Amino acid sequence: MQSGNALVKSRAGRGLLSRLGGGLLDLVYPPTCLDCGAPVASADALCPDCFRRLRPISAPFCPRLGIPFAVSLGDGGLSAEAIADPPPYDRSRSAVVYNEVARALVGRLKYGDRPELAGFCARLMAGAGADLWSDGPVLVPVPLAPRRRLERRYNQSAELARVLGRFTGLAVDPALVRRTRHTRQQVGLSGEARRRNVAGAFAVHPEAVRRLAGRRVVLVDDVITTGSTVAAVTRTLNRAGIDRVDVISFARVVVGEQSPI
Repeated sequence: MQSGNALVKSRAGRGLLSRLGGGLLDLVYPPTCLDCGAPVASADALCPDCFRRLRPISAPFCPRLGIPFAVSLGDGGLSAEAIADPPPYDRSRSAVVYNEVARALVGRLKYGDRPELAGFCARLMAGAGADLWSDGPVLVPVPLAPRRRLERRYNQSAELARVLGRFTGLAVDPALVRRTRHTRQQVGLSGEARRRNVAGAFAVHPEAVRRLAGRRVVLVDDVITTGSTVAAVTRTLNRAGIDRVDVISFARVVVGEQSPI
């Protein structure tokens, strides 16, 4: 058995080799911008030009839906969307507005076999959802249908949840919710069609529900457009007895913004 000092030295050596290996890899394959491919200082980063074109969502925003406001509406001021159609979940937060740069990142993560992009996205999500982490909720990714997961090799929401859990120290439970049927792609559907498309498409794992008794859940998704998918998952959780649900996403479609969904 290794002594304490030997173990520390061994771990330090492995860390040094890992850093050296990463440095050599950067020399052979210099890191490039996640969007445009321009040279950058470190992997999993955007170049300054692309980063400036991201639209981070910061206060003031709707406390319920996380939609950014041009000016503050005061404490508790809600967006028109939250007033007209209150969501079943408690709070929603998103890191950035869904624009051309966000679309490129999400597209590569979702369809381009680039799970490593989850690191960049989740880092921004960790900051955007800071007010959701206080009481140690459980992160639950929005599930994919088995066929779609097979096509993509992974569930992008599960990748985001996994890395977000690492950044925040929160537990992740990918088995809590599952898809019960295949649904059409939501892209291009109207709000009402989106709601019909995902209605009754989810179920919860009974044992997972027992594990989470009394805990709050934060659903993790890549993009919120109308919120119909996370609303359908929330209603499924509510019926199973989980009534404290929040939502975090990387990007959010905002009416009036250039949101190429």
